[in-house]
Amino acid sequence: MNIYISNLSFNVQDEDLREFFAPYGEVTSAKIINDRETGRSRGFGFVEMSDEAASQKAISELNEATIEGRTIKVMEAKPKEDKPARSFNNGSSYNNTRY
Repeated sequence: MNIYISNLSFNVQDEDLREFFAPYGEVTSAKIINDRETGRSRGFGFVEMSDEAASQKAISELNEATIEGRTIKVMEAKPKEDKPARSFNNGSSYNNTRY
């Protein structure tokens, strides 16, 4: 199961996240999401656990836990929705303006 964790301290690293969830079962991956430009943590991450029951127990026991002075939110990750491509041209173009 893929688990979403938010409101993490910016100091939390991938390995820290893995350690938080390890007591509940096998953690197959743990990843803090970083900003592309700065490389700094965005304050959330994902943990993948192989066992469904262990994942549910981790979610129920770690949700609203305090880690490094912050109350974290832990929930089952929802699949990423396909977003329509953004169009920056609404049909009118400033290049077609006649003066």
